[in-house]
Amino acid sequence: MADGLNVEEEKVSAVDGYTLPNLAYAYDGLEPHIDKATMEIHHKKHHQGYVTNLNKAIETLDKKLMEHTDTLEHIFEKMSKFPEAVRNNSGGHYNHSLFWTLMKPKGGGNPKGNLAAAIMSTFGSFDEFKKQFSDASMKRFGSGWAWLVVQDGKLVIGSTANQDNPLMRLRGKGLRGKPVLALDVWEHAYYLKNQNRRADYVSSFWNVVDWDKAESLFNS
Repeated sequence: MADGLNVEEEKVSAVDGYTLPNLAYAYDGLEPHIDKATMEIHHKKHHQGYVTNLNKAIETLDKKLMEHTDTLEHIFEKMSKFPEAVRNNSGGHYNHSLFWTLMKPKGGGNPKGNLAAAIMSTFGSFDEFKKQFSDASMKRFGSGWAWLVVQDGKLVIGSTANQDNPLMRLRGKGLRGKPVLALDVWEHAYYLKNQNRRADYVSSFWNVVDWDKAESLFNS
């Protein structure tokens, strides 16, 4: 499957196989905030691993289970019916594909437009939003993701474990909603530069956020 960077528009049948999306910037494009070595390993090794293993996992499934699952979002809607290998690797592929698009060289600054207004209305200030999002990133024990989502028409901050995401329909309680912003807090996302200092990585993220992309997701 030919993935564009806009993963929401992916419509090709899963039987064609998923592929690693290209980045819209060079591996050193987010320097000095996120280093080149980390970006290259993160994209070419970790993300590629999720793609490869997702394709392998799908090949083993009953074809009936794969009916009407021509996008990752369709898989997420039936997530509780799929084995762990599909859950982990489909999430890994989707989450990373989205994550890359939410960063850009010379990014950061403040959001604008409808998203900025919603942040102000929900959290009172941009600084308070950043504090709560950073707190969610830091309090996620072990590996996972921090998210800003639209849930029932309102902005909500939360986190998910491992490669789960807010689009997955899973048994039990969990964060649900339409993703607007995402931050990978697995150690492989920051360890080469920041070692165990997740807080430094989270702080660096605010310098590369692509608020235009976040605004587009919010308005979609």
